[in-house]
Amino acid sequence: MIRWEAHTCLPTHPQADFAPLDALHAAGVNHLSLNVGADMNPLPQIMAVLAAFRARIAAAPERYVLAASVGDVRRAAAEGKLSIAFDLEGALPLQEQPEMVGLFAALGVRQIHFAYNRNNNVADGCHDSERGLTPLGRRMVEAVNRAGVLMDCSHTGRNCSLDIMAASSQPVIFSHANPLALARHGRNITDEQIRACAATGGVVCISGLSFFVGKEYPNADDVARHVACVAEIAGAEHVGIGLDICFDQDGLDYSAWGEIDRNYWWPARDYDLSGPPPTFTPPQTWQQLPEALQRVGLSPKEIEGVLGGNMLRVAERVWAPS
Repeated sequence: MIRWEAHTCLPTHPQADFAPLDALHAAGVNHLSLNVGADMNPLPQIMAVLAAFRARIAAAPERYVLAASVGDVRRAAAEGKLSIAFDLEGALPLQEQPEMVGLFAALGVRQIHFAYNRNNNVADGCHDSERGLTPLGRRMVEAVNRAGVLMDCSHTGRNCSLDIMAASSQPVIFSHANPLALARHGRNITDEQIRACAATGGVVCISGLSFFVGKEYPNADDVARHVACVAEIAGAEHVGIGLDICFDQDGLDYSAWGEIDRNYWWPARDYDLSGPPPTFTPPQTWQQLPEALQRVGLSPKEIEGVLGGNMLRVAERVWAPS
């Protein structure tokens, strides 16, 4: 059984330590999507991170595989290695050029969404005014489909996500999003969005971040409760796991790329940055999820799908042939 972590964040820095990825692998994860940047990160930073992460993977072939196909994922798992692909959170790094999608794909980006919380000239963010997918955005959807990259709608405005799902010729995913029915947060998604995602053949992957789970210290049972909610709305075959763990690391110098306006990207009405920091379910959650999913009533076959089989099915349709 392939266990597929749909979204993981190391520091977006070339010197980020890969040890947390090893911890996820030790907890049973076979494949993960590793973030390499978002709309708030300048392109030089993203390219530096991509270069460094690619080099780190290439330097340890006994431990890691840069996955371009489902065949790569399966072979890595059979050999006891961790397969890794990259994801991009936002369209600003695409520089208004649909051709950039293919370039990023060639560098290992296998998953992308178009807006990180705030609007840009391609799509709407979930914490901004609603406009809908722009004409350039429609061209970008076509480019993502053409490049064999997973079209993601996490962090995207509600109406805009529906536009993207209607425009896409391939299944669409939410790599880390939770049902609004269980936690009233602007980043969470409605029943309509969940059903629209399922209608494309896609998957909603559940985050373990406290803001989105609605618990100060979420655990595997909380994640399972959100899985069960999405399964009830759209079917267990359309649910996955994207715990969205952000592994902070001290001592990294970001001065070359400037300061991030945290109050802009994470507005106070949705994120209280003055209080305790948000918490994440730890890597060991992966070891606890099978029993937690069983407790909420999922069958063994459904559990296998949620933990990785459903994302594997979508990747088989979207990614390059094995």
